Amino acid sequence: MPRSQRNDNFIDKSFTVMADLILKVIPTNRRAKEAFAYYRDGMSAQGDGEYAEALENYEEALKLEDDPNDKAFILYNMALVFASNGDHQKALEFYEQALDLNQHMPQALNNIAVIHHHLGSLAEERGDTDESDRCFSRAADYWAKAIRMAPNNYIEAQNWLKTSGRGNVDVYF
Repeated sequence: MPRSQRNDNFIDKSFTVMADLILKVIPTNRRAKEAFAYYRDGMSAQGDGEYAEALENYEEALKLEDDPNDKAFILYNMALVFASNGDHQKALEFYEQALDLNQHMPQALNNIAVIHHHLGSLAEERGDTDESDRCFSRAADYWAKAIRMAPNNYIEAQNWLKTSGRGNVDVYF
C-alpha cells in the first residue's frame, strides 16, 4: 500500500488530498503523476525519519520524472537524506547533480557550504590546517554564490564570511 494511503497524520492526509486535487486539475501525463506520487511519498517518509523508504521512493520518482527542474528537487531531497545520515560525500554528490540540472538552487549551494564548513571544523579539530583551510575556502565560495542568488538569506553565513575575512564586499550587495 502506498504511504499516501496509510498516513494517520492529519497534515499528511491534507497534503495528499490537495496534491491529488492539483494533479487532477493540471494537465499532466500518467508518468508525471506517478513520479509525483513517489516524490510525495518520499517526502512523507523523509518527514517521518524513514530515510530508507524515502530514498526508495525518490529513486522511483527519478526513474519516471522527465522534467529537469523536478529531477533537481528529487536529487536535492536525496542529498538531504544522505546529509541527515552523515554521509557527507554522497550528499555532496547529489547536491551537485541537482545543481547540474538547476543552477538556481541557493538552498543546495548553502547546504554544500554547510557540509564543507563542517568538514573544515573537523579538520581544524584534528590539527589539519591545510585541509581545514581548503574546506573553509570551498564553504566560502558556495556561500558567496548562494548569497548572490538570495541576498536576504543566509545571514549567519554572511556574518561568517565577514568575520573570517573570506567574503568579498560585492557578495553582500
